[in-house]
Amino acid sequence: MTDQTPFTQFRCHVDRAAYGASQMARTAFFTGHYLLAARLAPPLDAPPPEGRLPGWSEITSDLQALYKRDRVNIEAGLYKTPPDLLPNPRQAIRQSLKFLNDLPAVNGRRRRGDNSEVFNDKVRKDYPRYYLQNFHYQTDGWLSDDSAGMYDFQVETLFTGGADAMRRQAFPAIAAITRAQDDKPVTVLDVGCGTGRFLADMYRNFPSIVPVGLDLSRAYLKKADHNLRRAPDRQLLEANAEDIPMPDASVDLVTTVFLFHELPHKTRRIVAAEMARVLKPGGTLIFVDSIQRGDHAAYDELLDRFPFGFHEPYYRDYVRDDLEGLFADNGITCSSVERAFFSRVMVLRKTG
Repeated sequence: MTDQTPFTQFRCHVDRAAYGASQMARTAFFTGHYLLAARLAPPLDAPPPEGRLPGWSEITSDLQALYKRDRVNIEAGLYKTPPDLLPNPRQAIRQSLKFLNDLPAVNGRRRRGDNSEVFNDKVRKDYPRYYLQNFHYQTDGWLSDDSAGMYDFQVETLFTGGADAMRRQAFPAIAAITRAQDDKPVTVLDVGCGTGRFLADMYRNFPSIVPVGLDLSRAYLKKADHNLRRAPDRQLLEANAEDIPMPDASVDLVTTVFLFHELPHKTRRIVAAEMARVLKPGGTLIFVDSIQRGDHAAYDELLDRFPFGFHEPYYRDYVRDDLEGLFADNGITCSSVERAFFSRVMVLRKTG
């Protein structure tokens, strides 16, 4: 830093202050929605915690640590400053109204314990049974344009504005991969790509990638196609991750974000085997999902209570699963595991 000019140093301080102010406003906005939603929700039908639950000050401090890490990575040139740190006010208000208008329906399902509203004869033949649920009691499950349109806002609300920053902690490893390839094309398969937000942000930062998104939801893939519209070589696959329609050893990099905690125990193993199958020898798998018990002891009780407030039927098993062993059984060895707020970021490599 000592070789920087005074102007460069000044610009760095300005950028740092702008980042901090933007994230503070973002956190306040989404925390407000989280607290309002919690206040309007029916009482939590859960046993008393066995240990101490973290307080808001502890969680907020941890979120600020995530933002500091994110800013340091940006200043180091590992990835770019997000373009939507200051969101479009009209769009933010529109998304806020949709979220708030949907809350009564969400809370109605919570009260009734109605978590399979989307399971019916019309769709049951097209999707696995575990998929046809109202995860988080959300309207339409994963099966409508309205659901796809609200999803990213809902996730940011759940993590009080930290969801995108958590996802970005996969980018330093991706930066290393693209540099090692001298910016030659890198085929990336994002398994469970959802709305394509992560994959589109990856392409914005690393334009040498060839993005391939796979998801079961046609509505979410439609949203992903819009988000990836600047990637001319994009490919979107409407398919089950248990049977990926790609040849063996055809992908340089596999990513998956917030998918595995919504898969049954047996299905996780099938999906892991499929990801290993399509990954080239020496290729990389980057895994981002919820932390597990033991990753941060202060949050262990919170992880156990989470499924009571949000319909997450496989979460309790997920937070106790041996993920490193699961991938090792398929020839994918873990290189690093890091915690970023409520997310676990794993970098794994296929041997052989």
